[in-house]
Amino acid sequence: MRSEELGETLLPKRLALPIFASDPLSSVAYATQEILLVLTVGGTAFLYLTPWIAAAVVALMVVVVLSYRQVVHAYPSGGGSYEVVSRNLGANAGLVVAASLLVDYVMTVAVSVASGVDNIISAFPGIADYRVPMAVGFVALLTAMNLRGVRESGKAFAAPTYVFIGAILLMIATGLVRMVFGDAPVAESAAYGVTASHGKDSLAGLALLMLGLRAFASGCTALTGVEAISNGVPAFRAPKSKNAASTMAVMGLTAIVMFIGVTALALVAKVHYVDDPCQLTGIAGDCAAFTQQTVIAQLASAIFGGSSSLLFYLVQAATALVLILAANTAFNGFPLLASILAEHRYLPRQMHTRGDRLAFSNGIIALAVVAGGLLWLYGADVTSLIHLYILGVFTSFTLSQIGMVRHWNRALRTETDPAVRRAALRARVINAFGAATTALVLVIVLITKFTQGAWLAVVAAVLLWLMMRGIRRHYDAVAAELAVDDPQAESARPAQVHGIVLVSKLHRPTLRALGYAEAFRPDTLEALSVAVEKDATEELTRQWDAFGIGVPLKVLDSPYREITRPVVQYVREYRRSTPRDAVAVFIPEYVVGHWWEHLLHNQSALWLKSRLLFTSGVMVISVPWQLSSAPRADHPARRAPGAVRRGEPEQRRKVPEPERL
Repeated sequence: MRSEELGETLLPKRLALPIFASDPLSSVAYATQEILLVLTVGGTAFLYLTPWIAAAVVALMVVVVLSYRQVVHAYPSGGGSYEVVSRNLGANAGLVVAASLLVDYVMTVAVSVASGVDNIISAFPGIADYRVPMAVGFVALLTAMNLRGVRESGKAFAAPTYVFIGAILLMIATGLVRMVFGDAPVAESAAYGVTASHGKDSLAGLALLMLGLRAFASGCTALTGVEAISNGVPAFRAPKSKNAASTMAVMGLTAIVMFIGVTALALVAKVHYVDDPCQLTGIAGDCAAFTQQTVIAQLASAIFGGSSSLLFYLVQAATALVLILAANTAFNGFPLLASILAEHRYLPRQMHTRGDRLAFSNGIIALAVVAGGLLWLYGADVTSLIHLYILGVFTSFTLSQIGMVRHWNRALRTETDPAVRRAALRARVINAFGAATTALVLVIVLITKFTQGAWLAVVAAVLLWLMMRGIRRHYDAVAAELAVDDPQAESARPAQVHGIVLVSKLHRPTLRALGYAEAFRPDTLEALSVAVEKDATEELTRQWDAFGIGVPLKVLDSPYREITRPVVQYVREYRRSTPRDAVAVFIPEYVVGHWWEHLLHNQSALWLKSRLLFTSGVMVISVPWQLSSAPRADHPARRAPGAVRRGEPEQRRKVPEPERL
């Protein structure tokens, strides 16, 4: 796509929802499960806490959605939390948010894909041994689809997301109707007892509080990805802020309804989900070999009739697919945030480059590589990965809300319109409440998850913060070094240009290099050779005189048979003696056609270039000579990248004959 076609990639709300909100929508598939997983460490004694914990998660989601609607309207340029914090709390705080979000985006891909694979295995337990290859394969597939562009990936992902929403709502409605009519669904795991972990069956006081906080922190995974819409405002059609805010409201309402419904049905159906299958009693056979179905799978089986029901497989397929596609939220958020950071010189500039389909291809590939590595390292296990999750997103939630409070404080100091002031005061109250709430959750998450693996996410964010600071310092130092103070002095011509043609023997490449050097018309020109072997040097000198070449030949003595050191030393001594002159070194090189020919030629030339390029005032010029094998390696595509989409005809190329003198 041409650069001018960027406007055609802007998204309507119906496509923006599955692109930017698939993560928070899909998290209802495992948020309830994570709450139950924590509470069942005490057997079934503490499952009564589930509705209270779910209510706290819902309240927090309402606060966060309302808060980010303020961000969307106040900062529509797409920086999201990073821009809010950078502008209001300073660059260092902004980098904390950026590092936290980048880590969280990576975890979003890993957790979403791993959870999707879990749901596939719940429907087909026989493929459990292929968990990791399946997860990595799905990451590769998502990468390929996102490299096609934002709009194309949105069209591909829209249908599965809407099917998932419909399937979950149908399951909730069916389960609630059955309950009203006295036929409440009962999960298969309801028949299993749950043995409490050692010492966890009679928790009270502070220990019970900590258990509840741990379950709440795990349930807060339902909030991951909420900020993605604020990062993607520029991708919406006009009016951008209004459409983004509307999409966020729809996303929040839908996610809350589904989360409440799934949690309610899990309690009604008496779903038991444990960390270790051997906690379950009443299982036939070896408990270590028992594969638990996910909470969603147990509910779908209880409500629709198990593996004999088409609706069961529909729910499982939709859940697995949307969980995998939920990673697409990160595949849009990570590259966009990375491009903004690269524009601000905190990441390599390649992250700001758009690919052939106007997507930030380098960011997409970087995210895929890191997320795929995590899935391989942790065996695509959701329980292991979940502990690294949500710490970063609540860091960004908290700092962005504090930044928004400062933003409204600044606006109120100068605003005089009563209506505008009332709106600003209302927004400040929302953001202040959001800041206090998310800060509390951040502390809870940090306390409850730090020793379980969240420390790795903290270390990763700190290292990323330090790396971005170092990249910025480097770019700033280079910019200062390259800044032009005096244009006339900086562009002044050297007093003279001294040309040096490196000669190993007298052959066609040497003659071509001499001809090119003379065409450059340097003030002085000489040929330079190194006497490694006495007989070869004498033969070169004899041939030079016999051919009557008008360029003087200088031979450097090399008693230790070195080539690079004498040449570099000669050039640098010349520069020291005439610092106002420039030196142009012409090096003949072979162009070869086979990979193994690189091992046989040009080794001395490569070493010489690598050393001379570090010498101030020296220009190194390669003069190529194509060997007869060179055309074999010259294989340009019959159509250049993008030619098919531009409708250009296929070009057939005739292989040229090797050039002869």
